[in-house]
Amino acid sequence: MSNQSPKTPGYIYGAKEVSKSPVSLEDLHLLEQTVTMTHEDFCYLRLAGEVLEDQIEEVINTWRGVIGKTPHLAHYFMTPSGGPDENYKARAKERFKQWILDVCRRPYDQDWLNYQHEIGLRHTHLKKNKTDEASAPPHIPLRYVIAGNRFVSGRKLPAK
Repeated sequence: MSNQSPKTPGYIYGAKEVSKSPVSLEDLHLLEQTVTMTHEDFCYLRLAGEVLEDQIEEVINTWRGVIGKTPHLAHYFMTPSGGPDENYKARAKERFKQWILDVCRRPYDQDWLNYQHEIGLRHTHLKKNKTDEASAPPHIPLRYVIAGNRFVSGRKLPAK
């Protein structure tokens, strides 16, 4: 897998402009221990990446359907005039799809940590909207990011 996807605007995994995460690799290993991640769990993540590849659009559409029907979440994708920012939504969707595959497939190394930090910054006033030149609200509270990640990871895959 290449470091950057030309099909995904704003996806800069492994690029030099991604700042170094303040979370060290040692911190990451402690977090893995805290949630009891094992070698077997990483093997299952790789397998999940294979399974999800053909279903990633459905997984993302399910979550984005929740966002669209939940006013306090949809708010973070709106323009100042109150309409949805379709360009921002489309670009963020493609990066979200890539993020799910990255979580499953990429090694949890310094590049991975750095990009997770970049994603976090893109939910704060420091970088939100800048990648896509959007004018949506400039900050998504961490509680919604955490809850959204839990939603995506805890859902059953759509039946084929």
